[in-house]
Amino acid sequence: MSKSHHLENIKKAQKEINAKKALMKNALMRQRYHFMAEEGWLNDPNGLIFFRGKYHFFYQYNPYDSFWGSMHWGHAVSDDLLHWDYLPVALAPSEPYDDHKEGGCFSGSAIEHDGKLFLIYTGTANYGDGFVQTQCVAYSEDGIHFEKYEKNPVITAPKGFDPANFRDPKVWEHEGRFYLVCGAKKDDLAKALLYRSDNLLEWEFVNVMAESRGELGNMFECPDFFPIEDKYVLMFSPMGLNERTCVYLVGDMDYKTGTFYHTVMGEIDWGFDYYAPQSFLDAKGRRLIVGWANAWDWMPFWKDWGPTYKEHWCGSFAIPRQVRLMPDNTLQFLPVEELKSLRTEENVRYNVEVEDGPVDVSAGDGVAFECRLVLDLERTTAETVVLELRSDGKFKSVVCLDLKHGQMTFDRNQGDGWSRGQTKSPLKLLDKKLLDIHFFSDQSSIEVFSSQYQTNHSCNVFASNDQNKNTVRAFGGRAYFTSIISYGMERAID
Repeated sequence: MSKSHHLENIKKAQKEINAKKALMKNALMRQRYHFMAEEGWLNDPNGLIFFRGKYHFFYQYNPYDSFWGSMHWGHAVSDDLLHWDYLPVALAPSEPYDDHKEGGCFSGSAIEHDGKLFLIYTGTANYGDGFVQTQCVAYSEDGIHFEKYEKNPVITAPKGFDPANFRDPKVWEHEGRFYLVCGAKKDDLAKALLYRSDNLLEWEFVNVMAESRGELGNMFECPDFFPIEDKYVLMFSPMGLNERTCVYLVGDMDYKTGTFYHTVMGEIDWGFDYYAPQSFLDAKGRRLIVGWANAWDWMPFWKDWGPTYKEHWCGSFAIPRQVRLMPDNTLQFLPVEELKSLRTEENVRYNVEVEDGPVDVSAGDGVAFECRLVLDLERTTAETVVLELRSDGKFKSVVCLDLKHGQMTFDRNQGDGWSRGQTKSPLKLLDKKLLDIHFFSDQSSIEVFSSQYQTNHSCNVFASNDQNKNTVRAFGGRAYFTSIISYGMERAID
């Protein structure tokens, strides 16, 4: 392995970043409080960890272009999950096992061991017979400068598994030993493979931890596994299931056999733009997840992934969410409480009746804001409640709560003259007196949470600053809101 070659490629990437990041001052679509790279292309979150008093975000990164290619690991740290300091690129393609213009240092995870920070990632190469993906290790004494392990790769695909679809290791510790789960494919069906190690460098295959028989697609991208209370959760982004971009399974884990048995299945997000979420435990004991605000399966809906490529960047993360287990073993995903610190210009209204005339629900400049509405289902007679968001009279995104049929839709076909598509999900109304609708708008995204944070839709909408009218209306009767509370949101990202 050439340590100097890795350092040279990191310096080369940093030179590119420094040359282009000044261009971001003129970028109109940059997010204000959602995490982004300094410039260039960003996709999956990697290596999320709370290490030495800081939140660390690593991320799939191409510093040379606003399109996917030649994957690096970008790196940033924060005290509050909102304001970020960018550090040098952590990993750059440099070795035969990870140096290819259509490969590189693919997704992975991080863990602390003996005071060091270890990164376990997928190296992707092509030796002339197709792509080969292997699992590799890098480590750091200071959490900033990383050295690749001289005996990489540490894991290769088992016999019979597709070597071009063997990626995205998520590592954790259990009872003094290390484990990782990796996405794999065999006979065109998705598998989650479990490995075990005593030192993070030498790994043994344990078992097929979970698998698809067709109902869960042909590849588990970015699998993640974690305990929550007395249960375990396996989440992943399945390929080959069309609209399903983020699935979670809740159940029990048998470490003796290396088998996960699930009893509950659900969706993390029903929107177009939420993919590859990764979880980590922070110093407050919270299980947090962060997802990429885009999705591979929806690529045909876009022209070049949205207009931001013209501004020399592409991609952001959705807001961090805390995972909680519900009494029925389903999960809810709540926006982190740190977001409250960005609130300005509070607007509080109680006991609001809404009919077909629009009622304003925006705050601040109507572009970057937060709003929460609580609907009294017992007093509401309306069949539908409609939110028109980021509107200028011509363009608008429409969120419809169909109370008669128990369905929620997010329609961005008229959102910005660019985006297309409508997402749909069930809207949980059983045995409830109140329905909460909580949404966050930023420069180029809208995230809507409802049904106790279990019916969530995240969608990119590339709306101009003139699209700042936001209203709620009711049809087929009256809607009665016990409260409508909205806030402007301060800028957190430069």
